[in-house]
Amino acid sequence: MHFQPLYRRVLFLLPLIVLGACDMQAKDDDDQEAADEEEVAAIPVEVGHPTRGDIFAVYSATAALEADGEAEVVAKVGGEIIELLVEEGDIVKSGQILARLDGDRLRLETRQARANLSKLEQEYKRNTDLRERGLISADAFENIRYEMDSLRAAYNMARLELSYTEIKAPIDGVVADRYVKIGNTISAEEPVFHVSDMDPLLGYLHVPEREFRKLRPGQPVRISVDAIPDESFSGIVARISPTVSAETGTFKVTVEVAENEGHLKPGMFGRFNIIIDKHEQAILVRSSAIVVGDVETVVYVIEDGVARRRPITTGYTSGGNIEILEGLTGDEEIVVVGQSGLKDGTRISIINPATG
Repeated sequence: MHFQPLYRRVLFLLPLIVLGACDMQAKDDDDQEAADEEEVAAIPVEVGHPTRGDIFAVYSATAALEADGEAEVVAKVGGEIIELLVEEGDIVKSGQILARLDGDRLRLETRQARANLSKLEQEYKRNTDLRERGLISADAFENIRYEMDSLRAAYNMARLELSYTEIKAPIDGVVADRYVKIGNTISAEEPVFHVSDMDPLLGYLHVPEREFRKLRPGQPVRISVDAIPDESFSGIVARISPTVSAETGTFKVTVEVAENEGHLKPGMFGRFNIIIDKHEQAILVRSSAIVVGDVETVVYVIEDGVARRRPITTGYTSGGNIEILEGLTGDEEIVVVGQSGLKDGTRISIINPATG
């Protein structure tokens, strides 16, 4: 008689038990999902610290290096090359003999001119005595003197042409090119050598007029060339043209290479970085840490395991570093790689030790 009410109670409670079990399972699933979301939210990043150091503002330009002096050495008389005394690459001084021509003909002509002059000088001396005694007319005496002066000029010209058989360097420098060989017969005004004065080497920069007020003589310059990629060289702004070209809107700046030691050569393509300003002990961060937005420029600072968006004001850029004028004190830990997925408050996971 009492089994039927108990059976009914069990049937009544069974749905409630099933619903309770479902609720517990749903709660467990929600907790797991929240944990998974928290795990996904921790974005891996690399971090670093700002550093302090000097940073420079530079004006950069390119130009070919040129010798300060260039001279094409030409023969002043014709003849056969009988001796070459220098080769390409040799350092020479102004007036140094570089080559000799066959001078036999000119040497004979000089001796003949000297003999003719000596003969007339003796005649002039005798006629001087005759003129003083009134035994020769003034016109005849003047004709002798005129002829003697003409022969002296011819003798001097012959000596000069003979001296031209020694081809000499017109400037100090380095033999850049040799155009002849022993045995070649050359004519007057034919090029024989090219000499370059490479101390100093120069770079001629054509700078837009908007930069005129930033540049001045004496500013230091760092120079690099493609041919020697692992070295840089010092220079200085030597001269600045006072005028601007109406055609190009540029003015000429002459840079002088201060140290060379023979590594740099005329014709090398150079990159010139003129240092126009310097900020000492500035706060510097790697350029990869900077996020440039439409409205503001920011870095992400790590605070209690999350990334905080920090607006900044930047200054000079040099060598992969950017100067921070406002927004950082220099003691912060900042994200340097991995900012693309960050928002203000995003949890992060650091995958490298903090460095500069």
